[in-house]
Amino acid sequence: MKKQKGFSLIELLIVVAIILIIAAIAIPNLLRARISANESSAVGSIRTINTSEISYATSFPTVGFSAALGDLKTGAAACTPAVTQACLLDDTLANAISPATSKSGYYFTYAAVVGAPTVVYTVNGDPAIPNQTGVRGFFSDSSGVIRGANPNPASAASTPI
Repeated sequence: MKKQKGFSLIELLIVVAIILIIAAIAIPNLLRARISANESSAVGSIRTINTSEISYATSFPTVGFSAALGDLKTGAAACTPAVTQACLLDDTLANAISPATSKSGYYFTYAAVVGAPTVVYTVNGDPAIPNQTGVRGFFSDSSGVIRGANPNPASAASTPI
């Protein structure tokens, strides 16, 4: 009788079991890394919004800060700055105002205290799907300080990050 070459069923089952064990260890770490990356992106997005608001208030001093987050967006390919389209924010970030249109797992709620000129605004960054796309919530206002809270949402009373 010839000796057959190849792996036995037991050997293949052992290899599959080892691969499953390694995957069970690696997948939670991957998910935590993704949440951490989304949270870092949210902080960067809020920092970008703060910078855009300062540029907007400098460009339109009689208006002050923008009335809505959409006023900061680019819109068209050839953008001409105006009060309702300041060409300061990427459209993806400016349109991330609901869980359905989130950017990197976070959406942003912007509110301005309208005045002449507007001198106060707040922005919140919240995870689109809590505990999946992010855990912490972030907050900033016209002071430029970014605050975080775990669990979300964050507010002016939250700890600065």
